[in-house]
Amino acid sequence: MKILLAEDDTRLGELIVHMIKKKAAYTVEWVTSGDEAYDLASVSGYDVLVLDWMLPERDGREVCRQLRQDGYPGAILMLTARDSLEDRIRGLDAGADDYLVKPFEIDELLARLRALGRRTFLPLENDTCRIGELVLDRNSHRIAAGMQEVQLTPREYQLLDLLLKNQGTVLAREVILDRIWGMESEVTLKTIDATVKLLRKKLALLDGEQQHIHSIRGVGYSFEI
Repeated sequence: MKILLAEDDTRLGELIVHMIKKKAAYTVEWVTSGDEAYDLASVSGYDVLVLDWMLPERDGREVCRQLRQDGYPGAILMLTARDSLEDRIRGLDAGADDYLVKPFEIDELLARLRALGRRTFLPLENDTCRIGELVLDRNSHRIAAGMQEVQLTPREYQLLDLLLKNQGTVLAREVILDRIWGMESEVTLKTIDATVKLLRKKLALLDGEQQHIHSIRGVGYSFEI
């Protein structure tokens, strides 16, 4: 797994890099400013960006927000001393996939990295995928039919991508939760249902009444073309 760490605390940064390499043997690059984090993440394919909230030049939340606006597909784990519910919501709304409050144990950080690493965020080699009359652009997270197109949010894209890769298979809500949000998150199963509803609406804008995402009562969802 390839990781980019953005942390301006030298002591903590050195410790994290050392322990990750020692305990997990992951590839780690370390920067100490928000601008460096944004520049490197924009041009390199990292599996996980570990992003401190309080960074010089550009704070972590702004880096996260801008990367997501640019269509950045990698996982983002936010590190912060801010532990209020409001702050956690602000970080997640900016596009973070997970949130770890300082001080933390290295083993917990590694567990979060493993959980994020189990999910696939980076685009596949083929940057487009045809879904009947629809075409999904995996790089821009846009889905189109003819001259019409809609933009998917990161969560909508991750959900659609997961369903496509398991086409014809019923995915339990718990599996979807683990693969996209992670079991450690505070997201409930109702959030999955709400995301499915929003994704269905966007698909319907392009494909009329054609129903691709099927609900399996009491279990989860499946995707059919």
